[in-house]
Amino acid sequence: MEGPVLIRALDNTYCQRIIDLILPIQQIEFGVPITIEAQPDLLDIEGSYIHPGGGFWGAMSGPNPAGANPAGSNPSHDDSILGSIALMSVGHNAGVIRKMFVRKEFRGKHLSIAQRLLDTLITHCRSHGIHDIYLGTVDQMKAAHRFYERNGFRAIEMETLPSYFPRMKTDNLFYHLHLGL
Repeated sequence: MEGPVLIRALDNTYCQRIIDLILPIQQIEFGVPITIEAQPDLLDIEGSYIHPGGGFWGAMSGPNPAGANPAGSNPSHDDSILGSIALMSVGHNAGVIRKMFVRKEFRGKHLSIAQRLLDTLITHCRSHGIHDIYLGTVDQMKAAHRFYERNGFRAIEMETLPSYFPRMKTDNLFYHLHLGL
């Protein structure tokens, strides 16, 4: 890895690189039977996440990630997306975490990429009046479950999810975090 890791907001110019990060982790590493066709949100980051009041962030690496992708330019091919996290705003002062993935070789406390991504999302929630954060995941992702629990998320039953929670077919475990005031 060259240069420092920077957490930055991503937009539609990064769609293909986000797909290249996420699909292999879902399909190959964890054996989740999901395709890009089942995830049209990845083809329109701005319309699915940003414009409705959420966000999409990536952990970027490169020789100069701080100067990468200035407004109106194409992203540098030197940048690598090491991890991602998305927030879907669902109204009701609530949001849903989506697309939390970190490349296997960059996981762990030594770089704290997952923690930095989650902290960025929580900061966004606090500054935008989002008090409740929900997420769905699959039972294969044991390390992710421990990560969320260490960060104060509590497992909840599917039946207790609010009616506005946009459930994905593959999800079978659910978590909630109340941020308070």
